[in-house]
Amino acid sequence: MTDMPERTRRVLPDLLSFAGAAERLVARGHDAYANDEVLRLASEALLHKIGEAVGKLPDDFVDAHPDVPWRAMKATRNLVAHEYEQIDYAIIWNALAVRLPASAEIIREILKVR
Repeated sequence: MTDMPERTRRVLPDLLSFAGAAERLVARGHDAYANDEVLRLASEALLHKIGEAVGKLPDDFVDAHPDVPWRAMKATRNLVAHEYEQIDYAIIWNALAVRLPASAEIIREILKVR
């Protein structure tokens, strides 16, 4: 990890922290999520933070790790931030419950953290 730029070394653990928060949100269950506006708003905030963090990664790092859907993470942030009336909470749930854990695993591999 020492050969990474400092900003990248800071952002990747942040992404894992956000993934941990998402895991705790998802652990409450889909029914709780579907019936609790606060959980849905929290999910939006997490995806916004994830997209912002990804935006801080250098393009060459993003290009070197195409197995992580970096651009989709940024696009989701843009949707949450700018197209809030079009949010599909089933897609948001899937992002948090399925796609983010898979991406977090790859990020752990990149960082060699287990």
